[in-house]
Formats: sequence, structure tokens, C-alpha cells
Amino acid sequence: MVTKRLPALLLGAATLAMSLAAAAPAAQAATTAATASAAADPCWYQSGNWYCVNRRGAPVWSRGDNPVVVGYMNTTTSWFKCRKEGARNNNGPHPNRWLWTQADNGAWGWMKDGDIYSETNPVPGLPCPR
Repeated sequence: MVTKRLPALLLGAATLAMSLAAAAPAAQAATTAATASAAADPCWYQSGNWYCVNRRGAPVWSRGDNPVVVGYMNTTTSWFKCRKEGARNNNGPHPNRWLWTQADNGAWGWMKDGDIYSETNPVPGLPCPR
């Protein structure tokens, strides 16, 4: 009796594997479309802060000539106070832009514009810590 069910089980497993393989490209396309959509959305102002969609786990850097990572953004929507142009940090549309924020550990610092999916042009340039 077990030998009669084995081919049916194998056929079922093969069908499931093919279904999952077919769904993978669609899921990847949906993720890519969501990322592209977020990139088109600007940051928005609310309660004294500018909110933007960012990369989860993005580092927040200290100021100065030899910046070090002071914290990370574990969320995908974070708030920012201002922006400035500085040292080159990415190959995106604003390769020299940095945004002032507070990392999830409470440390203040700068996030690279390349780690932010929203368009950061609406975020004001001043006042910003130097």
C-alpha cells in the first residue's frame, strides 16, 4: 500500500516545487515595483520632522573628517531634521547628500542619501549642525 502512494506523493511534491518556482519571479517583481514606487515618493513633513522611507539597518555616521558609525536605523521609515551636501557617499541622484537624524540607539548623526528611498529634495538644507 505504501508503494502505491509514493508516486502520488512524489508527483505532489514536484507540482508544489514548480508552483513555488513560478511564483518567485512574480514576488521579486512586486518587491522591485514597491521599491521603485517608494523612490518616487517624496519625504513628508509632520510634527516638526521630515519623514522618509529608508533602508532597514542603514548606518548613521558621526560628524568630522573621519566619521564612524554611531548607530543604525532598524525601521524603514525614519525622521530627519535637515540635509547638507558633503563628502561623496553614493552613486545615486544626490551622491554628496547627508541627512541629520537620530539613530534608533539615540545617537545623533548623518545618514547617507543613498540609504533613503524617498526623494530628499523637500528636506531643508538649514539649519543643520556643521
